[in-house]
Amino acid sequence: MTITVNGQEKRLGLALSGGGFRAAAFHLGVFRKLQEMGLLWKLDLISCVSGGSIAGAFLALNWGDDSALEELENYLRTRSVAVSSAIGGILDPFSTRLDKLRGTYERDLYGKITLGELPPGPRLYLNATNMATGNMFFFVCGGGGPAEMGDWELGPAAAANFHLSKAVAASSAFPPVFPPLVVEHDDYPVSGVDYVSLSDGGVYDNLGVNPLMRKRNALDYVIVSDAGKPFAIDERPTRSGEVVLVGAIDILMEQVRGLQFKRLELSLQAEVGPRPVWFSIDSEDGQVQEGDAVFASSISTHLKKLDKAEVAVLRRHAGALLSHRLQTYMPELLGA
Repeated sequence: MTITVNGQEKRLGLALSGGGFRAAAFHLGVFRKLQEMGLLWKLDLISCVSGGSIAGAFLALNWGDDSALEELENYLRTRSVAVSSAIGGILDPFSTRLDKLRGTYERDLYGKITLGELPPGPRLYLNATNMATGNMFFFVCGGGGPAEMGDWELGPAAAANFHLSKAVAASSAFPPVFPPLVVEHDDYPVSGVDYVSLSDGGVYDNLGVNPLMRKRNALDYVIVSDAGKPFAIDERPTRSGEVVLVGAIDILMEQVRGLQFKRLELSLQAEVGPRPVWFSIDSEDGQVQEGDAVFASSISTHLKKLDKAEVAVLRRHAGALLSHRLQTYMPELLGA
């Protein structure tokens, strides 16, 4: 799949950040706007993290089906995962909270589909974090290439039989709410490793930028949709141990977020790699209604169902920011 720009075939990639159901709904707004522009089903690569993986994996599984957008919105408005999975993990000593999370994804979104069974569509990256090596751990499939998993240090392994629901669960296992996903040697048979322990991809890169910038993916344009939690200054910071831990994670993720945006900026200035545009949920530059940025970024990032007003503002705001960025920086894509 390619787009035609000035008579030349170009490849377009999309990165979907983490941020729970809020992020999934925000990215759904991006999908809808891309659909209006005639670009959605022309994407060549989608790189996802955490809440972005929920939306991106469902889109890839239902590639080319416009009704999938309505189905995803219905899911986000009618299902809550975090509470039920946490309680389930406490009551069932033989099943962790992450097992419950994976089970709800399998039941409500992906069924028993494996990475090797995705229909023809874009190359899909579902990104997690390897807690042993400190690297991004990818599950990649679709796009006419092999289904694989791994990181740059340990290397790739075949993943055609790995379940899609399990890969999304690994990508969205946000600490400390969910424990890491353990992938045994039988599933990831690399030399010298008995198992890997995978946490939320946002621990390493909450934007999912890395796969977009790899030379082997040969993208010409990339769009980065950031619905992550904007860091909020607290004039009276807590001294509670558990809350400090969460706050420390927020600070670390904000640092990584800033570094990835700087990476995109420097790449653009140097004219190296694909040409990027990006936008964040708290941006007022491009909002169509005053207060949309504040409302959208104040919505919880938990895996809890969203109400009608929340979905509406997330859809409107995401679509407005995308339109503004493309009209301002990539107008040639609007006629592709």
